[in-house]
Amino acid sequence: VHVSTDEVYGSAPGTQKFREDAHLNPSSPYAASKAASDLLARAYFQTYRFPVMVTRCSNNFGPYQFPEKFIPLLISRALEDQNIPIYGDGLQVRDWIFVQDHCRALDAVLHRGRAGEVYNIGAGHEWPNLEIAGHILDRLRKPHSLLTSVQDRPGHDRRYSLDTTNIETVLGWKPEVSFARGLADTI
Repeated sequence: VHVSTDEVYGSAPGTQKFREDAHLNPSSPYAASKAASDLLARAYFQTYRFPVMVTRCSNNFGPYQFPEKFIPLLISRALEDQNIPIYGDGLQVRDWIFVQDHCRALDAVLHRGRAGEVYNIGAGHEWPNLEIAGHILDRLRKPHSLLTSVQDRPGHDRRYSLDTTNIETVLGWKPEVSFARGLADTI
């Protein structure tokens, strides 16, 4: 099981959700390296019938995540009443999946997936970064004045969104943890 990212598709326009057969259009060197590794893994299947499956997941969150990641950074800085950096206008949209749901999806792919297939994994919890930040500050009873706008990152896509019909219908996997419950567990 090769674990990749929704970033390989690039930014999703409007309300479009990317299916597994969508054109890869990475915007950053990180996303390009993941797209290249996806293609390499699939080439091994095509050439040698190596039994690889590729997963492309949305943003994970949960307890014990590295503190430089968006949600744990927000929580830890808010708890310490420190300024919280928000890239650009903060309206970049991400789909957030609780880490245990992602692990269950990987297990489903490992045990029931078909070699050579790609499986999108997401929870359908799409939120702009600024709303996530506001929600966390509200839960922690911290002022929104902690939010500080900083220059946007180069290659920062506007929106990631995945169509998860394949993994849901073929493998019977669906996310179980709501965003609110996952965020409460993480905080």
